[in-house]
Amino acid sequence: MNIVLFDGICNLCNNTVLFLIKYDKDNNLHFASQQTDTGKKLIAQYLVNANTQSVILIKNEAIYYKSDAIIEIAKLLKGWPRLIIIASVFPAFFRNWMYDLVANNRYKIFGKKSFCMIPSKEIEHKFII
Repeated sequence: MNIVLFDGICNLCNNTVLFLIKYDKDNNLHFASQQTDTGKKLIAQYLVNANTQSVILIKNEAIYYKSDAIIEIAKLLKGWPRLIIIASVFPAFFRNWMYDLVANNRYKIFGKKSFCMIPSKEIEHKFII
């Protein structure tokens, strides 16, 4: 199972999850907010760096952070979002610098919620609760 751990109170992160669900035609991805009990258990189980300001992908028991996570997620999608894979031609330090620039300012730019998103009936099967 491929699990995406995301910031459940971040508007950018929540909208990104909805975008990923739209293009995850083969149901390769499952999601958990890092703030939920399930998210915290997964972080502990996989020894994930809980202090990172990153989307986290758990894929085949491997942990991916930041731009590496985004590229690995793109490999599992269908349609034009797979073009994100092209970013792998750039060095990781540059990709992660760009990632950090957005991640460190995501609340200022996109805002945040007071609580985690509650998935609709149509997509609740994609979330690990």
